[in-house]
Amino acid sequence: MCKTSSEQESGYLQQNQQRRSFLKMAVASALGLGIAATDKVMATSGAITMPPQPENVLTPKAALERLMAGNERYVAGQSTPLNFKHERAALVRGQNPYASILSCSDSRVSPEFCFDEQRGDLFIARVAGNYLTIDFVATLEYAAAVLHTPLIMVLGHQSCGAIKAAIDASDNSTQFPGHIQSIASALAPAVRAIDRKSKDRIDDVVEMNVIQNVRELKKQTPILNRLVAEKKLLVVGGVYNLKTGKVDLVA
Repeated sequence: MCKTSSEQESGYLQQNQQRRSFLKMAVASALGLGIAATDKVMATSGAITMPPQPENVLTPKAALERLMAGNERYVAGQSTPLNFKHERAALVRGQNPYASILSCSDSRVSPEFCFDEQRGDLFIARVAGNYLTIDFVATLEYAAAVLHTPLIMVLGHQSCGAIKAAIDASDNSTQFPGHIQSIASALAPAVRAIDRKSKDRIDDVVEMNVIQNVRELKKQTPILNRLVAEKKLLVVGGVYNLKTGKVDLVA
């Protein structure tokens, strides 16, 4: 007898919830914390008596592995269905993001989706062109120093409109209205670093912009550079492929 679509969906949800619970128990065991993954059970029953599990108690390397594993699920079409009902009450008590993302504001690139994560897992700062400002440095410092997030990823993407504008401004002295010109100016160093004759100039500039911002983040004093030196923080760069959904590490 064929299952109805609602029965299939229910089974899929149950399988994914079981998978997430298993992964949480495995991580906790590996860290020697001895934490049982009971938060799902408590949330389902409505008897929430403790804050979310500290999922950011990971090494920087383990955090990166978890992030990229989520992207693999997303690319394969195996993302966990979103269900905010059971986690909403738990997140009132606090947040424990295990990764920070400096991402472009492009509506086609949503870090929670492309890394198959739920609310409370990622601490995200977004701006067209994913470049650093003092405000974004402070935001990422907060994540690293206060929330103890062990990983920062600068995430660019193919065919970035902000990068196209920066190239246009550099090549043709184009002036954009309002404050848009400030974005083109901020991205100019990446444009200048790539030869105009490059066959894939836009994507090359996208990648260079990620690399340059990763480099700058690692040098930021007094917090980020210290945490990087102490190997408590990993700063990496990735580029999102609009066609496939895959994130390739470039820095």
